[in-house]
Amino acid sequence: MIEYLKQVFAIEDLRKRFIYTLLMFAIYRLGSHIPLPGVDASALQDFFKSFEGTIFYLYDIFSGGNLSRMTLFALGVMPYISASIMMQLLTVAVPELQRLAKEEGDYGRYKINQYTRYLTLFVAFVQSMGIALWLRGQVSPKGMPLVPEGGVLFVITTVVALVSSTMFLMWVGDRITEKGIGNGMSLLIFAGIVAGFPNAIIRVYEMLRNGDLTPFAVVGAIIFVLLVTFGIVFIQEAERRIPVQHPRRQIGRQEIIGGSTYLPIKINPAGVIPIIFAQSLLIIPSTVLGFIQHPIAKALHDAFNPTTFFYNFLYVMFIVFFTYFYTAVLINPADVAENLRKGGAFIPGVRPGQDTQKLLEGIINRLAFVGAIFLSVVAVIPVFVSFWLKVPFYYGGTTALIVVGVALDTINKIEAGLLQRKYTQYRRKVK
Repeated sequence: MIEYLKQVFAIEDLRKRFIYTLLMFAIYRLGSHIPLPGVDASALQDFFKSFEGTIFYLYDIFSGGNLSRMTLFALGVMPYISASIMMQLLTVAVPELQRLAKEEGDYGRYKINQYTRYLTLFVAFVQSMGIALWLRGQVSPKGMPLVPEGGVLFVITTVVALVSSTMFLMWVGDRITEKGIGNGMSLLIFAGIVAGFPNAIIRVYEMLRNGDLTPFAVVGAIIFVLLVTFGIVFIQEAERRIPVQHPRRQIGRQEIIGGSTYLPIKINPAGVIPIIFAQSLLIIPSTVLGFIQHPIAKALHDAFNPTTFFYNFLYVMFIVFFTYFYTAVLINPADVAENLRKGGAFIPGVRPGQDTQKLLEGIINRLAFVGAIFLSVVAVIPVFVSFWLKVPFYYGGTTALIVVGVALDTINKIEAGLLQRKYTQYRRKVK
């Protein structure tokens, strides 16, 4: 690892990008400690202790703990992520957006990014307004109001602070993507999640020292984390390579020699999105039922506990559905087959057109099935292992996929930069 960092700092461009990324992280963490004005911090802390397992707890993971502390970055980059997912779905459903994405090239991507930012502003405004109005009427278990002075000025201040902070974080993410290393938005979520790891480790150590945790449980948790990480790395890096043959072509006086290549398709094309959608749908009933004081509502609320069979059965069903759905959104076999036909390329032994499309559909469906099983295992098993070992932190599902996936993507980009440096040096020697 030390040798790897030495190589990174030896290259001026990578060194500048690495330092720039760290500076952006420092700004993000600084804003994560600035509380919203008008919120009672002690009452807020007592209040959120009773909200584990609700939609607020899920959102708090992605905001890096900023929501439970009600800091300036309470919304995090989730409005942008939500807007991006909505735009991807709209691009499939709206013909005009389809045309922009497929036919307009760089201009089309620029316009879609512009629409995504407008949608982010709208989503952030709606969410911040909801948080401001919701905070005004909440009290802690001790009876203390979360907002002592919850007038119109508090609502306006909160909305302006949260929306402007979200747009600022979107700008920070864009700067990291442009001048740093890796995808800026993903790295901000990654930084927020990782920031909670030291506190979790300290908590485990204190419980071990006080006898609340056994050494067997700690060792079991460490082994489990390593196994989950290894499994995610293996599946996320694995891909199905479909052989593709390119014929010889004559363009003017230049002859382009054809050859064999391959079409790579990830074993888990949908990534972490199916788990996010499934969690969001299942946590909403639990959160709503938690506010209703009725025996039936309480029984239904208990049924949506993450450790029950009913909850996990629905969880797996939703993950399988959204894996197939989102894979279909990302990869269209008809478009891939048509692009191969237009380029004169073909899959050996398969006729271009309908036969190629059917072959791709079969391969993508099988990969989606493997991806759905993988996501279901990663999402469900950690819940029971954490409950069985009684470890006070949750590592699995969304958290593990984001942390490992972003780390792999960043490492791949660094390795690409190192490889480019070696290639440049080789060309200079040849000349």
